[in-house]
Amino acid sequence: MKKTILSLIAGLFLFSTTASAEVGLNIGVSGTMGLFAATGSEAQSDATGTEGTTLQEAREIGAGGWGSAFIEGRMGRFALGVDYVPDVFSTDTAETHKNDQQTEGSDAVTAGESRVQVDFEEMLTMYASFSLTDNFYVKAGVTSIDVITNENLHTGSAYGNTSLDGNVLGMGYHMEMDNGVFIRAEGNYMSFDGVTLSSNDNTLKLKNLDGVTAAISVGKAF
Repeated sequence: MKKTILSLIAGLFLFSTTASAEVGLNIGVSGTMGLFAATGSEAQSDATGTEGTTLQEAREIGAGGWGSAFIEGRMGRFALGVDYVPDVFSTDTAETHKNDQQTEGSDAVTAGESRVQVDFEEMLTMYASFSLTDNFYVKAGVTSIDVITNENLHTGSAYGNTSLDGNVLGMGYHMEMDNGVFIRAEGNYMSFDGVTLSSNDNTLKLKNLDGVTAAISVGKAF
C-alpha cells in the first residue's frame, strides 16, 4: 500500500511539472466526520461442514472523525488526486458465547467465549474532480482500506486479514485566495463492497458498508 501511495504522488509531481502552464499542483490536509451503517452476520458450520444456522446478524450505525492528506494534479477545470488517511479506526470488541457439538450424533457439547475486534487502516482514495464553476466541483473515485482482525476464538482458530474496496461520489465548494491558499467544504457518499472471512467452522460476512462524510480542507495551490 505504501509503495502505491509513493508511486501515485511521484506521478502527480511529474504530471504537474511536464505539462503546460495551465497545469498546477494542489497539496492540503482535511478533517472529516463520517456516519456509516454496516450489516453483517456470523454463521457456524454443522458437523458435515455445511454452513448452519446464523448465530448472529446485526446492523450497526457508527460515527467517527479522521484526518487525511491529499495531493492533486490539475489541468484547467479537471484534477486527479490521491487522499491518504494515516489514522486507524478500531471497532468495539464483540463477545459471543457458544455451545459446540463435539461429534456428529453426540449430545456432548463444549462451551466457549469468543472475542472479535477489527481495525481499519491504510485508507487510500484515488479520485477525479471537475469544476462546474469557479467554486463548485463534483468528484468520483475509488477507495480501499485494509481490515485487520484481532480475535480470540474459543475454537483456537483465527480469521484472516483482508481489504475492502469501494466507490466515492461527492461535491464541494472551493475558495482560493490570491496567494494560492485555499479552503474547501465537501460532502461525499462512500459505498464499500462486502467481504467474507472464514475460520474453520465459522464464517463472518460483512454484507455492506455505506456512509456519508463531510470534510473541511485547507491547502496551497502551486
